[in-house]
Amino acid sequence: MRTGGGSAGFGRVWAAETVSGFGSYVTGVALPVLLVVTLSASATELGVVAAAQWLPYLLFGLLAGVFIDRHRRRRLIVGTELGQGALLLTIPVLAALGLLRVWVVVLFLLPFGTLSLLGTAAGQAYLPRLVPAAELTRANVRLERSRIAAQTVGPALAGGLVRVVGAPLAVLVDAASYLVSGVLVATVRTPEPAPSRAGRRRVRTELAEGLRFVYRHRTLAPYALGTHGWFIGTAMASTLWAPYVLRQAGIGSVGLGVTLAAAGVGGVVGNTVGVRLGGRIGAGGTVVVGRWLSPLAFLVVALVPPTGGLAWGVAVAGQALFGLGMGIDAPMESAYRQTVTPDALQGRMNATIRSMNWGLRTVGAPLGGVLGDHLGYRPALAVAAGVYAVAALGMTLSPYRTARLPDR
Repeated sequence: MRTGGGSAGFGRVWAAETVSGFGSYVTGVALPVLLVVTLSASATELGVVAAAQWLPYLLFGLLAGVFIDRHRRRRLIVGTELGQGALLLTIPVLAALGLLRVWVVVLFLLPFGTLSLLGTAAGQAYLPRLVPAAELTRANVRLERSRIAAQTVGPALAGGLVRVVGAPLAVLVDAASYLVSGVLVATVRTPEPAPSRAGRRRVRTELAEGLRFVYRHRTLAPYALGTHGWFIGTAMASTLWAPYVLRQAGIGSVGLGVTLAAAGVGGVVGNTVGVRLGGRIGAGGTVVVGRWLSPLAFLVVALVPPTGGLAWGVAVAGQALFGLGMGIDAPMESAYRQTVTPDALQGRMNATIRSMNWGLRTVGAPLGGVLGDHLGYRPALAVAAGVYAVAALGMTLSPYRTARLPDR
């Protein structure tokens, strides 16, 4: 049975990612509100919390790629989804007992980030086993549209939910979404062959093979380096966003949800534009266009004071532009990476790029927090915009700009 983007198995994975995506945006609103409002965390503390979530990518990301390529990927996805759901259940319990502190959240996020690392990399490596290469772009577009739908509706609903039941209880929604997602993936019946043990070598050798493939590739290397820079800018901007909205703009938890939802609306438009651009200027050129919108988005926020009625307008416009850029580039970059990488290297390629991307957030998040506390939120956002611009310029001047998906 076909689903218009792959097999029946893809349909279940698609549904699982959609459910999990909606839940994650609830926590994406609830956790910052919990830290800023309930626990009175400073911007620097917010940066440390964010760094804790992404530290496992820096420590274990490359090893995760080797691990994924040695195991069936569906089982890894199921285990990590159920594990993350179980961990999230501890947040409301600790809050009810009066034991929740900033340092407790930091400790919680270390295992949560480790499971996220394994599950996300396994999911990206699993997709090419569910759908043929000719349908990877369409499958990625469908997944991205689900993520955008979650980003459009989820934060606004989450803002209202947090206001009604409080941030700790709102996290229960995300916990349930992970559990449902794990069960859905567990029901996939598409056969997945066991990885061959015949050519297996030492972990260090296989790890080095993944690194060489990514960083010696003519187009993947500049893409990876530019994306690393983009993630540093994103870590800085996302760390600053909640305190900027809640403290400086003063538009509350509902306002925080609405601004994040605006990014989803921008992503809907960007997704449509990106698919059309991809057919005209290629995958690389499309990603470059999307990346240039990130510095523009946060320059809008940094340069316009959030006074009076401008507070909502500036915050919404900035996030809408940011979402537009992500919507344009996301399907093209995923499809290109998957089509130029052999199956035996899928796990290591994804884990290599993702571990560096998310691992570098351990640098960007604390940096953004420190700059926010010492310079102010808007000047710090201007610095983040500068980081985005440097990363986009590097990709613009590289061979990746002309990269296209292989002819079918």
